[in-house]
Amino acid sequence: MTRDEALGLSYAVGSDVGQRRSANEDSAYATPRLLAVADGMGGHAAGEVASALAIEAMADLDNRLAEAEHEPADLLEVLGEGVADASARLNERVADDPELEGMGTTLTAMLWDGDTFGLAHIGDSRGYLLRAGELSQLTRDHTMVQSLVDEGKMPPELAARHPGRSVLIRALMAGSPAEPDLSTHTAEPGDRYLLCSDGLTDVTTPEEIHEVLSSAATPEDAVGRLIDIANEGGGPDNITCVVAYVDC
Repeated sequence: MTRDEALGLSYAVGSDVGQRRSANEDSAYATPRLLAVADGMGGHAAGEVASALAIEAMADLDNRLAEAEHEPADLLEVLGEGVADASARLNERVADDPELEGMGTTLTAMLWDGDTFGLAHIGDSRGYLLRAGELSQLTRDHTMVQSLVDEGKMPPELAARHPGRSVLIRALMAGSPAEPDLSTHTAEPGDRYLLCSDGLTDVTTPEEIHEVLSSAATPEDAVGRLIDIANEGGGPDNITCVVAYVDC
């Protein structure tokens, strides 16, 4: 695809500590090429370190692509390399500072080439698409509860309220191999995308997300309204959103 044929993209990013946390362990990144959200975990600020390292890896990937003469031929190969780099950075940091052992982070990232998104996902941050008035979830939560739902052992309506719904079975963890889900998604004019941490989805409904993405005139408006809704719902966790609109 030539630059003249490429679909335009507008985007916004926002992050809020929420109502109950003293620090923000989420990190995010957004440029015309790459969008990403990471939600860190681990005590003594280790979660903040882990999510920042993952986003630094995504930013460095974006910078390398900006300097390249051509768009990447394989979005998923490039994203997979970026996730592997993020994992390596966590390992290196723990090797330098053993007190950070056990830190980890989710990572949900989208790489844009003008008409297609490559999506890399690990953990329970989420990606959504609003297209032609219908909201769909592009990612699958890597949680124990979601596994039980997939196996038919727990109804989805119970999973949404289960106290263990945030227990992860896959994430970027120091000392563990990175195993992201990788997929491609062809964009259409008018598409609206959301990447978010579970600080949003734990206290909002798909209907609320649908309403905001449908009615918000700009990505900035959508981000602000989603964060407000999460805080009005108690804001028990950090809240981070990246919203992108494909031009009509």
